[in-house]
Formats: sequence, C-alpha cells, structure tokens
Amino acid sequence: MAATTSGTATVTLPADNQILITREFNAPRHLVWKAYTTAELVKRWWAGQRGSVTSAEIDLRVGGKWRYVMEAGGGFEVAFHGEFREIDAPGRLVNTEVFEGIPDPEAHAGLVTMSLTEKDGRTWLEMLCEYNDKADRDAVIASGMEGGMQESMDQLEIVAASLS
Repeated sequence: MAATTSGTATVTLPADNQILITREFNAPRHLVWKAYTTAELVKRWWAGQRGSVTSAEIDLRVGGKWRYVMEAGGGFEVAFHGEFREIDAPGRLVNTEVFEGIPDPEAHAGLVTMSLTEKDGRTWLEMLCEYNDKADRDAVIASGMEGGMQESMDQLEIVAASLS
C-alpha cells in the first residue's frame, strides 16, 4: 500500500454559517464510502486518537438515523446523532449532525453534505457543514473540532485502505 496522507484535511469557512472540509485519500471511493457508512468500520476510525467508540449505529436509508458515541480520554462521553436526508452511494451523503453535549442540541443541528470523487484510485472528499448561523459555526470551530477531525480522517484513510 502506498503512503497515507496524514493530517492533510483543509478547513475553510466559505460563508458565515459554513465549514468546508476537503481531503484526499489514498484509497478508492467505494472503500472510503464503505468505511464511512458501515457501523463496525466507523468504530475503527471515528474517535481518532482521542478515545474509543463505544457505539456506532447506522440505518443507511433516507429518513434513517445514525448515532456515534465515544469514551474520550479522561473518561467522559461524547455523542453525536442525526438523520440521513440524501444517499447516492458511493458519491454523496447528506445528513443532519447533532452534538448531544450542549443545551437544546436539536436547535443547533448542522447539515452535512459529503461528496466523494475518485481519480486514479484516489478519493477526494468534500464535506460542507452548514449551521443555523455564525454563532453555531464559530462554536464548532472553537470546540477544537479540527484536531479531532484530522485524526478521524487519518484513521478513516487507514481503515479504507485496509479493505482493498
């Protein structure tokens, strides 16, 4: 297997309520999709280096729900959930994303549009996260999400590449 592309996700802020994440993976699109949408595989990458996934549930259909829970270093629990809005395997997935650790979490849900394209056996991910307003977007940025996301994306690549 060729070298992975560790730590290469980029984060930009295209609008006041948006976060755009882009990253290249050294794995074919169908394997990145499989690792991203299969509960047992999500358990291997979602926590990055920050803990361990204790639960990953995915009902991959429009209207289906998902929920991931990790025990972070220090023993506290982190959980997110959402609903699938659009599914066009293996190229596009649209879902809500709710962080359960804040007051009134549903009111601060994000909408995540993930697109995968492939060229020469490599996959390019584009993930647009849209929030209600700038305050919600800025709270996500301030949470330290970029470091955790980099680790998760690195692990996602390793898992996807291991499936070939």
